[in-house]
Amino acid sequence: MGTFTDTPHDRGRASEIEYTVRRSTRARRVRVNVRAHTDVEVVLPAHASERAAAAAVRELAPWIERRLSEGRRALAHVAERAGTVPYLGTPLELIPQPGRTRAHRRGEQLFVPEGDHRPAVERLYRRLAREEVATRLDAAVANVGTSYNGLSIRAQSTRWASCSAKGAMSFNWRLLLAPEPVLDYVVWHEVCHLDIRDHSPRFWALVEQRCPGWREQRDWLRRYGATLVL
Repeated sequence: MGTFTDTPHDRGRASEIEYTVRRSTRARRVRVNVRAHTDVEVVLPAHASERAAAAAVRELAPWIERRLSEGRRALAHVAERAGTVPYLGTPLELIPQPGRTRAHRRGEQLFVPEGDHRPAVERLYRRLAREEVATRLDAAVANVGTSYNGLSIRAQSTRWASCSAKGAMSFNWRLLLAPEPVLDYVVWHEVCHLDIRDHSPRFWALVEQRCPGWREQRDWLRRYGATLVL
């Protein structure tokens, strides 16, 4: 991670898509981000023309619209939860309590601070994600006779998990918002990367051998991944 020196955000519009512009001394090319699935940001190198931002948005319009549509569906999905939050397929009832600062799970109830409870719930889910992932990961590598080199829980914006060349594992805590078989699939996916680094046919054959039915879980993530937000 580095330190960015940015100019203030400017606003623009291209092909009826509103976006903000941020200049970065670290940027080497124009980059378009759809943040939280609802906000479009164009990152420009320090000396790039403003026209480059509009051109990038026009070029990527279909992708941007798709991500924005996913964001709208995610917001609607969250609104439909009606006072609950999912935990590996189980809806937990949110119970706000005055004076509480931390989230605490008791069975199918989740006691949370009054007001915006999301930061407290995220902290709890990050902690529980380490336990849930480590249990599955340890069992998987023991089953196939391999090993990994460390586990981190993060909030990646573009991926659900990763396995480094040295076997370091990283998982997105938001996987706890998905059904349990989805988490199981993602764990096996990364364990298979300990043996095969790429996504070649050999890799997918290994996933099939170790995690039958993986396609259904992968497709679920592709379809509903945007809804895995608090």
